[in-house]
Amino acid sequence: MYTAKDIRNICLLGHGGDGKSALCESMLYLTKSVDRLGKNADGNTVSDFEPEEIRRNYSISTSVIPVEYNKCKINVLDNPGTFDFAGEIVQSLRVADAGLICLTGKSGIGVGTEKGWKSLADANLPAMFYISKMDEDHANYGKVLDALRDMFGTAVIPFTFPIMQGESAVGLVDLISKKAQKLDGSDMPIPAEAEEQMEEYTMMLNEAVAETDEALMEKFFMEEPFTEEELLAGIKAGIKSRVICPVFCGSGVTGFGTMALLDNIVKFAPNPLEGNEMPTEDGAVALNPAGSPMLFVFKTISDQFGKNSYFKVFSGDLSDDMTLVNARTGDNEKFGNLFFPKGKANNKTSKVCCGDIGVVTKLGSAKTGDTLGFAGKTTALKPITFAEPCYTMAIYAKTKGQEDKIASGLNKLNEEDLSFSFRTNSETKEQVVSGVGDIHLDVLCAKLRTKFKVESVLKPAKIAYRETIKKKVEVHGRHKKQSGGHGQFGDVYIRFEPQSESEEMIFADETVGGCVPKNFIPSVEKGLRNNVGKGVLVGFPMVFLKATLYFGSYHPVDSSDMAFQTAAGVAYKEGLPTAAPTLLEPIGELKVSIPDNNMGDIIGDLNKRRGRVMGMNPDGSGLQIVDAEVPIGEMSTYATDLRSMTQGRGSYTLKFVRYEEVPAMNQAKIIEEAKKAAEEE
Repeated sequence: MYTAKDIRNICLLGHGGDGKSALCESMLYLTKSVDRLGKNADGNTVSDFEPEEIRRNYSISTSVIPVEYNKCKINVLDNPGTFDFAGEIVQSLRVADAGLICLTGKSGIGVGTEKGWKSLADANLPAMFYISKMDEDHANYGKVLDALRDMFGTAVIPFTFPIMQGESAVGLVDLISKKAQKLDGSDMPIPAEAEEQMEEYTMMLNEAVAETDEALMEKFFMEEPFTEEELLAGIKAGIKSRVICPVFCGSGVTGFGTMALLDNIVKFAPNPLEGNEMPTEDGAVALNPAGSPMLFVFKTISDQFGKNSYFKVFSGDLSDDMTLVNARTGDNEKFGNLFFPKGKANNKTSKVCCGDIGVVTKLGSAKTGDTLGFAGKTTALKPITFAEPCYTMAIYAKTKGQEDKIASGLNKLNEEDLSFSFRTNSETKEQVVSGVGDIHLDVLCAKLRTKFKVESVLKPAKIAYRETIKKKVEVHGRHKKQSGGHGQFGDVYIRFEPQSESEEMIFADETVGGCVPKNFIPSVEKGLRNNVGKGVLVGFPMVFLKATLYFGSYHPVDSSDMAFQTAAGVAYKEGLPTAAPTLLEPIGELKVSIPDNNMGDIIGDLNKRRGRVMGMNPDGSGLQIVDAEVPIGEMSTYATDLRSMTQGRGSYTLKFVRYEEVPAMNQAKIIEEAKKAAEEE
């Protein structure tokens, strides 16, 4: 049984394909936790176990990989590198105490490297780098190290570096232990050229360590050497405060550098007691091993058989005979089945200590972001906040009649993935699903098929247009029908005109002398309101309309409520086509965050989408925010187009603000497409 001081919770970040899962396999294999080295291409890694991950050969969900080494338990949270699954990273950051960013010795800094750095900086977590694939041709440690220092500053300091013989790495030097190893892990003497590098890197390290303490700074300026104790304490403090960001290197496939990495993580990465406090709605609380048992659910995996809730204990110890209360719902939750997660496998346990990560099955109301603890002794932690999903598509069942199965499946999937949303659009009568990007929604459809046995198809979501009129008209509407006995008679004169006070129709009565009896005037209004839901151009709702009843006539026997409703409908259908009807489109307020060098492409693209740029402002992190207004109908592919234009660095939010008239040149095309779609239904 480990205690909090013996645990390290490390969040693994980086671009897709940069070796995160391979590093996890290497850690497990070299610590004898598994008896074979899994490979992504073979679909047999511990961390990528979902059917979709195996089929696609990349991670789509965070997996928890416990690595036991040197009397420590390192919980490695292996995150997806594909940007569509950034929600998984947001969850991991809430329970990690440090982050390790992977990048390759050949490709160097990628967008995933930059995003990983920003994620850790925003969360104020220590950052470390691992330069992977050092066994591949053209891998260049020195070039990548220089690029890291150029981009992220002098806090980036090598802790391990390769011994090169020509183009190939033949060994590794650990800067802190001042020892060298061959590729097979056996000791070797440090070559002369590596000694020179070691001196240079040691000077970088000493300078950074000096920044952690005034006494050490004074010692550094006096050129006095640090004691081993001072150096180790300074490194640990520097990593926690982000003054030092260590760089390691190796190869997940060959295991080169893995043990040196584990050694340094155990020595220098903060344990949960040294990590950040957990945020609450009005402050933060520190980890407390001696407190009342409390935990935070940071991830859920759900299927037709139930759900697994992944949690971190942040107070006390949790045992499998406890019943805790959900701070959000007030419901009791019994903890009968406790496990330590290890990829797909769950290892049964009776206790999870403070600071550790566990998984429990079959909780009732608990969901991601919930806090559970003893009644009256629980401080609810702040729920996880996800970025607004911007890529929206309509989702249809391939087989008619299975729409309810899709809704039920999406509801279950939403328990494990809060980064997407879905709803039924009451206007367009479509089920729409919004996610991070096209791959995200494609994976959701695949999960519906494999987990819930329902085939679905994605289509561009219909846009909820509106119709209005631009000129005033006066119309006579009469309904007269004689069919033996009582007939039907309603006769109205109505003035239709545009107004700007309210989107809803404004009705006014200007009749005098009882030409339309008072008891039938509500019938006229009702008849009009029954019709404004369908405009005269294509059938979109009619808005910003004023209808004034100014004259009419009635029959003492044949007039009725229904007759006047029908007469009002006749006036609407005959009069509005002559009132210069026009189409209105929804306009959104767009905020795009992009690097400076993408500005020209973004502005040009917005112009093509009929957008209006309102301003540009720096966001303080080296990015520019472009404020614009743009027709929402032109934005269906923007999530993927923006990613392409900015290589994944750009992000945006889009919020509806109002309706505006569609330019005449665009109206015909929209009307034609809407009529065609209506015919196909």
